[in-house]
Amino acid sequence: MTRSRTRVVSALGIVQIFAWGSSYYLIAPLAAAIAADTGWSQALISAGVSVALLMSGLAAPMVGRRIGLTGGRGTLCVGMVLIAAGLVLLSLSQAPWAYLLAWGVLGLGMAAGLYDAAFSVLGAAFGREARAAITQLTLWGGFASTVCWPLSAWLVEAIGWRETCLVYAGLHLFGTLPLCWWALPRRPEATRQEPGAGGATRAAPTRAADVRFLCIAVAGVTLTLLATIWSVHMVTLLAAGGYTSAAAIVLGTLIGPSQVGARVIEMMGGGRHHPVWTMLAATALVFLGFIGLTLGLPAAAALVAYGAGNGLWSIARGALPLALYGASAYPALMGRLARPMLLAGAAAPTVGAFLIETLGAGATMTLLALLAALPLTLALVLQSDLTRERSGVGFR
Repeated sequence: MTRSRTRVVSALGIVQIFAWGSSYYLIAPLAAAIAADTGWSQALISAGVSVALLMSGLAAPMVGRRIGLTGGRGTLCVGMVLIAAGLVLLSLSQAPWAYLLAWGVLGLGMAAGLYDAAFSVLGAAFGREARAAITQLTLWGGFASTVCWPLSAWLVEAIGWRETCLVYAGLHLFGTLPLCWWALPRRPEATRQEPGAGGATRAAPTRAADVRFLCIAVAGVTLTLLATIWSVHMVTLLAAGGYTSAAAIVLGTLIGPSQVGARVIEMMGGGRHHPVWTMLAATALVFLGFIGLTLGLPAAAALVAYGAGNGLWSIARGALPLALYGASAYPALMGRLARPMLLAGAAAPTVGAFLIETLGAGATMTLLALLAALPLTLALVLQSDLTRERSGVGFR
């Protein structure tokens, strides 16, 4: 089991680095070159990512169900093919509609190839043992921007942005695709319901009234909104606090190492605590980060806290549904949870721009800090429910 898990996680880790780097993280190093070549506005160029997240959100539940039935090897392979196809279309795009179509195809590949699909593969393959694998995988994924941003920038400078897209397409067709085919399980392993937090695994939610499902989903949507708004509008929001653009960019570099550091600490814990505590730590740190920025505390400390919280949330969103609902329901459940989060990510850049234009950067920062209290509150509700269930009086 250990050898099989190491092979699967290592393969998925390499896949995640280049799948994230050539889709979600692609636009940052390519945007200037695309604008210079095509004359398109930054708004249009950025809209491509929103289209991709929209398509990914729409496809996510179907992807989750498919992985639950097949184990995910074929689905991940299709995801790599779709990302490659989207990149080829992107390299050929000469008109805005073709550019947005390419991002739509990329979005379908993202649904079948990024974290939610990869977590589902791990859940189908290893059952409750998948928690350690999920944590390890997020460590790999944390290096996606570290590896691909400088690689993309170098390729754009050396051969151009269209050719860079083709290089990544080739990497998927001749690298990540065969890696998925070779390393991932051919079929879902037999999984059994195992005890959850209160001694029994609850069935997967079948109606919107499921309190636990709603806590995870609403917290995930809120954290996605916060993270995406911050990543897109960070410089503008920090400028309201008196930081220059250069200083804001330097401060932003603290987020990535903080994410990875928090994940390392979580991994060192060996999974000895229930993942609801990981969610509590994640949401508390994100809240502290935004409150710190709003109150004028040192931005470096606030962004370290925020980055650590984001890093832990990546683990909690994968491990918590597995602990609460069991392995057999896990892939389909991850697809259901992914849809609203991805749709929130698609809307977040526009929402952030509207808030800044309407309220001003300072008031928007205050609103984001207040919004960051919601996921923490939901984590406390969920933890309280689990405690009550141990006493036999949980939500019904």
